[in-house]
Amino acid sequence: MLAKRIVPCLDVKDGRTVKGVNFVDLIDAGDPVELGKVYSDQGADELVFLDITATHEERKTVKEMVRRVAANINIPFTIGGGIGSIKDAAEMLDNGADKVSVNSAAVKNPQLVENLAREFGSQFVVVAIDAKNVGEDWIVHVSGGRKPTDRFLFEWAQLVADMGAGEILFTSMNHDGTKGGFANDALAKLSDMLPIPIIASGGAGEMQHFKDTFVKGKADAALAASVFHFHEIDIPDLKQYLHNEGITVRLD
Repeated sequence: MLAKRIVPCLDVKDGRTVKGVNFVDLIDAGDPVELGKVYSDQGADELVFLDITATHEERKTVKEMVRRVAANINIPFTIGGGIGSIKDAAEMLDNGADKVSVNSAAVKNPQLVENLAREFGSQFVVVAIDAKNVGEDWIVHVSGGRKPTDRFLFEWAQLVADMGAGEILFTSMNHDGTKGGFANDALAKLSDMLPIPIIASGGAGEMQHFKDTFVKGKADAALAASVFHFHEIDIPDLKQYLHNEGITVRLD
């Protein structure tokens, strides 16, 4: 069985790591490169850096940060935010990123997913999906969760998987920052219907939540931010807990 992955996420705004609740009320959480190095040293499996205002403010992810991250950590990392073309993705990969994540640009132009997969290979392409549960539907949002779209989570996930996405990073906007657990029912449905890895995001608050998303949510990886940034959960302790609970994880 493939090891389940623990993935700290660093939301970046103006060169600083920030964290909020339900995508708003952001507070400073430190330097992203310094935090990334700490997580790498602690045994994180991968890192995700998301420039959460790049699309909204029509900026591109800062290449200098990518170079600094690549120079200071030794685990794979994904860069997202403002990537809307082959050229944007190539700049991130050329500067040291292992994968690129697309979200708003893919919703606007689904062909982008297929173009990226064809150019770089599916293993380099992560499609991030931010969705809010409204009644019986999960509505996909873009621009850092600011704008609802006419896309629905499961249909959209199926489409991007068919177009060559290598992974899906699903964030439940309802659960984000609440520390009440992941959206395991939706995650399990995604995992059952798609042949590619699913990364769970939104809702981590205690170690049990990680176990639940791997068992009940059938997620391949679990992403979290504030519980790591503010030392509520330490990665070595989390991995030992998961190992003791029978979850296959990489132990250093």
